[in-house]
Amino acid sequence: MEVQQFYYDNKIVKNFLYATMLWGIVGMSVGLLLAFMFMFPNLTDGISWLSFGRLRPLHTNAVIFAFVGNAIFAGVYYSTQRLLKARMFSDVLSKFNFWGWQAIIVAAAITLPLGYTTSKEYAELEWPIDIAIALVWVAFGVNLIGTMIKRRQRHLYVAIWFYLATFVTVAVLHIFNSLELPVSALKSYSVYAGVQDALVQWWYGHNAVAFFLTTPFLGLMYYFVPKAANRPVYSYKLSIVHFWSLIFIYIWAGPHHLLYSSLPDWAQNLGVAFSVMLIAPSWGGMINGLLTLRGAWDKVRTDPTLKFMVVAITGYGMATFEGPMLSLKNVNAIAHFSDWIIAHVHVGALAWNGFLAFGMIYWLVPKMFKTRLASKGLANFHFWIGTLGIILYALPMYVAGFTQALMWKDFNPDGTLVYGNFLETVNEIMPMYWMRAIGGSMYIIGACVMVYNVVVTIKQGTKVEDELAEAAALTRVSKRRTAGETYHTWLERKPIQLTILATVAILIGGIVQIVPTILVKSNIPTITSVKPYTPLELEGRDLYIREGCVGCHSQMIRPFRSEVERYGEYSKAGEFVYDHPFLWGSKRTGPDLLRVGGKYSDNWHLNHMYDPQSTSSGSIMPAYQWLIRNEHDRNGIQGKMEAMVSLGVPYSEEDIANAMANMDAQATQIEKNLYTDPDFAKSYEADKKYAAENGADFVEMRDREIVALIAYLQRLGTDIKIKETNETISQN
Repeated sequence: MEVQQFYYDNKIVKNFLYATMLWGIVGMSVGLLLAFMFMFPNLTDGISWLSFGRLRPLHTNAVIFAFVGNAIFAGVYYSTQRLLKARMFSDVLSKFNFWGWQAIIVAAAITLPLGYTTSKEYAELEWPIDIAIALVWVAFGVNLIGTMIKRRQRHLYVAIWFYLATFVTVAVLHIFNSLELPVSALKSYSVYAGVQDALVQWWYGHNAVAFFLTTPFLGLMYYFVPKAANRPVYSYKLSIVHFWSLIFIYIWAGPHHLLYSSLPDWAQNLGVAFSVMLIAPSWGGMINGLLTLRGAWDKVRTDPTLKFMVVAITGYGMATFEGPMLSLKNVNAIAHFSDWIIAHVHVGALAWNGFLAFGMIYWLVPKMFKTRLASKGLANFHFWIGTLGIILYALPMYVAGFTQALMWKDFNPDGTLVYGNFLETVNEIMPMYWMRAIGGSMYIIGACVMVYNVVVTIKQGTKVEDELAEAAALTRVSKRRTAGETYHTWLERKPIQLTILATVAILIGGIVQIVPTILVKSNIPTITSVKPYTPLELEGRDLYIREGCVGCHSQMIRPFRSEVERYGEYSKAGEFVYDHPFLWGSKRTGPDLLRVGGKYSDNWHLNHMYDPQSTSSGSIMPAYQWLIRNEHDRNGIQGKMEAMVSLGVPYSEEDIANAMANMDAQATQIEKNLYTDPDFAKSYEADKKYAAENGADFVEMRDREIVALIAYLQRLGTDIKIKETNETISQN
């Protein structure tokens, strides 16, 4: 038997570990800043690129794709080489994967604060960056599959199955959700509209959690937990059931994010059914992970690495029990749009992803730098302060969520809302926001302690070199099953067949749900009174997207008595047929805006954006004063309208040709409306006079960004007859 010598590529693992720690601190710091902005809404007053709406997607992208993404690559590159007894297929692809991914992160860190966003949750990056993501991801997949083909290990271990499913599914999700029509270098419109866009987005959004934050980390669990505990995986058979049932069922669950929305009931119910089924495979994985530690509990008590891993697996179990429960319609009716969801998401993110990444780092760094961890005491301190931070983060958010739901739905005996003013709910949960900020601070302190501990460990260690290894060459693998070989054992030595079957398993659910919604027109009934946005309203909608307003405001009134009383007539699928992209939102930090059109004067909207506290005392909405100052560039409107025509929006050639004139007319009318406020008229004329006397540039009000935004807000919900409500939607 020929024994071959080769070198594991440790340097690529080291690079990804460094990036994991760097971006982890950055992403968490942005999150902590956002947490404090709930108590101090004008903390970054006047700085547009540091506003809450623009920083929120930066935080989610930095934590998910920068911190967790780099941790995935570090763990996959380390474990894959050792499980397959082979160096990665291509050093060039490995380096392209690393530097390409970092370039994407930097591009996101620049474009998102500047307001270049699609607004689609976890998929906010614009089309050039989407293309870059696809290229880098495919390079990663080619490298992974190429390594499997040249492997020296006959069978593919369970961790490799999860890596394969991750690559295939994330590629499919990203490509189909990111189908968009470019309008300019950094502006595009989703090819899907309204209900269809919502379904595709949450097919992606839920499964981004499934196949980026879950399946690769399960693969890492199956490798690093047995390694750290020096114990075999508890059950091989359970791992088979866990893998196939998880990847097949998970892909169907996306519609549970859209319960009681305008999505057809059949799609909602499918999402609920498969979400409930998810408990079985998810807990199968948790049990397999925890029972792997049987006989190693004494080591768990003394080894900080294993402590992190135990809490991580437990957090996974908690989150994957709560997820199916939240998908039940009666529970979702309470939890959706509230801070309960924030608690749920962060149990998974902070415990499962964060703690497993920390445990992996504590195990990998001493091994790669051929030394001991500098301070086990500091690692234990990190564990306890991090655990306490998770508790202090999550528990107050659960309380806040329950409080919001109860107050939103509370009625007086005469049928009126007890808390008709949305701000009453906000004021009630402010102490919970303080506790969240404290918990988040503790968590990031722990992460900083880890970075210090790792830096000291690296300094006392030796330089990372590629590691010499040897293994017998793999003889030709028989295409046929051998006597007594199970089908799955045969499949484990056939990477191409395994990849194809995993692809089929994840495609079924998506096809069944998405294709009928897109192709069967009766699923989205039209409403004749619903017309396309005017050119100025379309521009205003783009500003609404740029400023991230969808992060705090929903545009989806569910058919509940409390919501209809508070906001107006519940949402209809036909209202959104011209919305590219949809803007239903997923969190109500402020009230729903679907029926806000015509409820307030243009002056109210201007004052509300300039100083929210002036119109809504105690509001936690930040000011958007640059909208009042900035001149609005409308030169691209005809290109935007032509793009919309390509997507099926019925603008005529005449509409496009007259777009500038129509915008001027509508903007002039809004400017005239603003003059009805004596204070505005006096201030505006004074500014105009000062500019003329001093030779300064002066932008007419009708040409400013705020006018386009007002036009859009005044249009919302006016296409259909609206039921009068008992509330003034003035608070945020």
